[in-house]
Amino acid sequence: MKLGFGFYKHMLNEADFRFARQCGATHAVVHMVDYFNQGKSNSPTDQPIGDLHGWGYAGDPDKLWSVAELAAIKADLNRHGIEWTAIENFDPAHWYDVLLGGPRRDEQLENIRTMIRRMGEVGIPVLGYNFSLAGVAGRVKAPIGRGGAEVVAMDGPVDDPIPNGMIWNMVYDPSAPQGFLPPTTQEEFWGRFSYFLNAVIPAAEEAGVTLALHPDDPPMPTLRGQPRLVWQPHFYQKMADLHPSPRNAMEFCVGTLAEMTEGDVAETIDLHSKQGRVAYVHLRNVRGKVPLYTETFIDEGDVDIGRILRILHGNGYDGVIIPDHAPQMTCDAPWHAGMAFAMGYLKGKMEEVVNGR
Repeated sequence: MKLGFGFYKHMLNEADFRFARQCGATHAVVHMVDYFNQGKSNSPTDQPIGDLHGWGYAGDPDKLWSVAELAAIKADLNRHGIEWTAIENFDPAHWYDVLLGGPRRDEQLENIRTMIRRMGEVGIPVLGYNFSLAGVAGRVKAPIGRGGAEVVAMDGPVDDPIPNGMIWNMVYDPSAPQGFLPPTTQEEFWGRFSYFLNAVIPAAEEAGVTLALHPDDPPMPTLRGQPRLVWQPHFYQKMADLHPSPRNAMEFCVGTLAEMTEGDVAETIDLHSKQGRVAYVHLRNVRGKVPLYTETFIDEGDVDIGRILRILHGNGYDGVIIPDHAPQMTCDAPWHAGMAFAMGYLKGKMEEVVNGR
């Protein structure tokens, strides 16, 4: 198992590379999306939450990841002793009609295939993604963690509809007509997902890039009036059964699985790591289930972190694990302090498991 670090796009700089390496990271998961682009309510010093008007604006639909751009980022990471394991998430501008089943779907799928091929050319082995209309929405933040640390939580269902021109909680069309996204059925949404897989898996196989699906966070059956894809553990098996290719894999978010109302997170990760379907792992801790849960420090909460690591190691998992979220601590660098605590805890636990202690 390898300790990784998740970089938002604005963190692709010397200081944050050094910080990650100092925390013990040897691998990187990079978000190429700028979630804070012209946003008014979220600070880039923490994960974006809340604001049903959207985090900000999606990027340029015609500006695809280039080989030169990806190679430059990889070279910067490598200079700091960090390998680039995965890109996490498409820009909503790149695939809104893939998610909506809209008129530009096939054009956008070709663009996605192009970016996958470029990833393969540069040598970035995994593409994580979240096939979702509402995205990550409906969470709040409050100083209710241990010692008054600021943590993310969910305090009830979120039924506010999605405005036209928004997908994945970002505005892709600011000139869209007034109104809201019409409702979609679960069956129709799974059909769009199957269409996506069938369109892109061959390109992923050719490029040597593994596609890794993130479960829905928060894992509700619907959010903002729209269906979710993987909101209970058994939907991961449904996803795997849609396409047998080993390039059809899972971005295994343990915290999200722990928030689900059914199943056992340890049994679920045991099942899918035995299948070899786990591309990389998000590991955080939570207390409670949707629609009422609270993220916690990694050394408390409902998840037995040591047990998860022992299962992964026992099943031969040798991939990357990152702490995706962490409470903000009371100091001059709240996010960095919380992440350093999570990284140190994970590093120690991983070494215990690998060394049999």
